Amino acid sequence: MTTVTTAPADPETRVRRAPPRPRGRLRPWLYLLPSAAVLLPLFGYPIYMLGLLSVFDYRQAQVSGGEPTRFIGFDNYATLLGDQRFWSVLAQTVVFAAALVIATLAVGAALAVVLTKAGRVPRLLLSLAAMAAWAAPAMTGSTVWMFLFDADLGLVNQLLGIEGYNWFYDKWVTFGIVGATVVWHSFPFVMVTLYAGIQAVPSSVLEAASLDGASAWHSFWRVIVPMLRPLVTIVVIQSIIWDFKIFTQIYVMTNGGGIAGQNSVLNVYAYQTAFGSSEYGLGSAIGVIMTLILLVVTLLYIRALYRSGEKL
Repeated sequence: MTTVTTAPADPETRVRRAPPRPRGRLRPWLYLLPSAAVLLPLFGYPIYMLGLLSVFDYRQAQVSGGEPTRFIGFDNYATLLGDQRFWSVLAQTVVFAAALVIATLAVGAALAVVLTKAGRVPRLLLSLAAMAAWAAPAMTGSTVWMFLFDADLGLVNQLLGIEGYNWFYDKWVTFGIVGATVVWHSFPFVMVTLYAGIQAVPSSVLEAASLDGASAWHSFWRVIVPMLRPLVTIVVIQSIIWDFKIFTQIYVMTNGGGIAGQNSVLNVYAYQTAFGSSEYGLGSAIGVIMTLILLVVTLLYIRALYRSGEKL
């Protein structure tokens, strides 16, 4: 009886996989063409016009045709960077946005945990209440919160037994009320996202942690939170984008930025500069700076999506 042995194939003679065809490489881009055909004109043209206006001396005289439009290059940006008011509003915007992100994440995460422990009916009621807050227009929600804290007819003053107290006079109290309104609008997104992430944690992992003697508190911080880190990163970056460009709540509830502009943020400051002072070029420069800041945050957001394994 003879045995036949087959020598291993020479690595150089092995069949190599054919390189991907150009058509296969272009296929993902072809899928993006319909969206790009809509989004690029929709966002590209306004951004182009924003950048174009920012390098011109464009005021009401130029809008009405009384004076010719004059190219001034980066003078608007130099004016902004040398203006202490701009830096003050920028710092105030960053601090306010950071506080909103922390508060939104804390409230949303806490209620996500509550949803996992609640019964069917309480979970349904909490979800419906959160969705109602999320679906409410910013203008409507801001008006309702203003009425709750009204100095004469507000429910808060009546419950506290206070007469005629103006909650929107003090700078930091005003920021607190506006911040509560923003968190009320924003926490449902965090709650639903993190609740879905918690539900996706395998029960076998939690059972193994329990068998090892971990308490419910330790299981949450040592097991669930690390597994939710990609979701938390995405939620935080998304909240930064939303809260940094807040406009409606501040403008409506403070009547355009509060007393002497003490509650202004960048969006409100840009609006008042462009349309209140008719300095459209200078206001456009503020918009360009905000766009660049948010572009950096968006790039971090896309990077976080890739790291979490999601497909764009």
